[in-house]
Amino acid sequence: MEDTPEMPKAARDGACPPWALREYAVLADGERGAVMDPQGRIVWLCAPRWHSDAVFSSLIGGPGHFAVEPADDWHVWGGYYEDGTLIRVNRWVSADSVIECRDALAMPSSADRLLLLRRMRVQQGEGRFRMSLDPRPGFGAHRMRDPRLEGDVWTAQAPGLRLRLLGARHAVWRPETGLSGEIRLRRGEEHDLVLELARGHAADRLDPCELWDATEREWAHAVPDCSALAAPRDARHAYAVLRGLTSAAGGMVAATTSLPERANTGRSYDYRFTWLRDQCYAGLAIAAHGPHDLLDSAVRFTAERILEDGEHVRPAYTVNGGTVPEQRPLALSGYPGGSDRIGNEAATQFQLDTFGEALQLFAAAAHHDRLTPDAERAMHVAADAVRRNWRRLDAGLWELEDRWWTHSRLSVVGGLRRAAQVVPRTGARRYTEIADAVLSETRRRCLRSDGRWRRAAANDGAEAALLVPIARGLPSVDGPSAAITRAFIENGLTDDRYVYRFEHSGAALGEAEGAFLLCGFMMALATDRLGDRGRALRWFERTRAACGPPGLLAEEYDVRQHQLRGNLPQAFVHAALLECAVRLDDASALPF
Repeated sequence: MEDTPEMPKAARDGACPPWALREYAVLADGERGAVMDPQGRIVWLCAPRWHSDAVFSSLIGGPGHFAVEPADDWHVWGGYYEDGTLIRVNRWVSADSVIECRDALAMPSSADRLLLLRRMRVQQGEGRFRMSLDPRPGFGAHRMRDPRLEGDVWTAQAPGLRLRLLGARHAVWRPETGLSGEIRLRRGEEHDLVLELARGHAADRLDPCELWDATEREWAHAVPDCSALAAPRDARHAYAVLRGLTSAAGGMVAATTSLPERANTGRSYDYRFTWLRDQCYAGLAIAAHGPHDLLDSAVRFTAERILEDGEHVRPAYTVNGGTVPEQRPLALSGYPGGSDRIGNEAATQFQLDTFGEALQLFAAAAHHDRLTPDAERAMHVAADAVRRNWRRLDAGLWELEDRWWTHSRLSVVGGLRRAAQVVPRTGARRYTEIADAVLSETRRRCLRSDGRWRRAAANDGAEAALLVPIARGLPSVDGPSAAITRAFIENGLTDDRYVYRFEHSGAALGEAEGAFLLCGFMMALATDRLGDRGRALRWFERTRAACGPPGLLAEEYDVRQHQLRGNLPQAFVHAALLECAVRLDDASALPF
């Protein structure tokens, strides 16, 4: 490695120019995630955990990055995830060389220590890689202190954080820009960098080969075979994303950070936390395939939160069950078009459907004989919470103003009925009585005379959230209301076979927000539930085509510009893709 005397202006300034959201890839190990642009720059990483402050925040206009990129600027980029993993290979082709960098967050992971592995290699010709590391803890508020080279390892520290970097012995650390240098390799040669960020002093030897071997074994164990499913590679990739977003403590983050849904609207939301509803969606998708480890994680985490907080359960927690911090702005510009913020005020809302999804999750676990004693107790607590609170106004699936949302009531009816199938007769009778009371009043308030479900009491608008209970079998396909409601949603909320959530007053579809990819997959499941497998497959294929080159799906899709919008990767979208892949293959789908 050689010092690079003339770094490009972007590297000298510590800036990483933004890319369209669809171009970014993500590395994750369950305890934190890194966002990487196609030039090989890590532009977002919170350390040591998901909800910690960022060490690299270039993605949202702050300082801090870790780049391994071609020194030759005349190249084209590509790359791929290794099948069934979040091990990412970036690949760059120039006039006379083909070079790659293999990247991963090492697994098995630790909550207090992250290890980022980067292996450069040359497939053809000779390769020159430019390396720069500029860690800025606290969203850029701090610099690492006391950088020093100890043998082959650079060390530095900041308040509450210690850094080690293996593999950059000949690089130079400058006070204003961090560490920089160049790596030259011939065809067939490889070079490893290992970055460690930890809370305390770590004495373990940094051995790249051992770390790579352990990471590969962990991914091979973590992701099941999906070869029998519709779209098997995408199904495995979706499972890998869910695994990468799920902590050993059981919580699954909703996404990586706060990215704008729409340019300059102020709608940027911090999703580095666990939404119980999203976790239940993931658990139900996995349960449809089999009794895998992520089902147990979802059941355990959801049961713990319900047992701890009862009817006061919050919609969102940190991955270890802690309180989501209050929302506040950062002194950063944000991703282009966004106004950046951290924390999430939705964590204080009342969302009735959370209890319904939890009940469905527990029932699915029981079908696999994976309902723990704690989860069984939590099921009773959730049912009692519904009994006491189903008449309350709630914020609903979309976290809007408090109303009598139809989807929320149908969700808890479905959950109670599923749970009634797996509890003793006395409990089943009680669950059924509650479900019948909720459904009777919901029909009175929200079912029109023509058989279509309203969006909410006194609101006749189309609502894609109603696709979720239809996909789960409520209302029954034996009656007309499911088909009538699904058809109304298709007629009013779709464009080019993409599905939007609801109509915004005074704005055409696509003007106020993008198509909602969760709704597209739920349209596929609801259509299949109503007996039209061919059309269901078309909805499925159209929606999964909205991914970017790395195969990741965000919350929304801009149909006109073919761009992703919102947070990346969105966990419940990947969960819905996985469930579609299972249920649209008759041989694999389980009956519940």
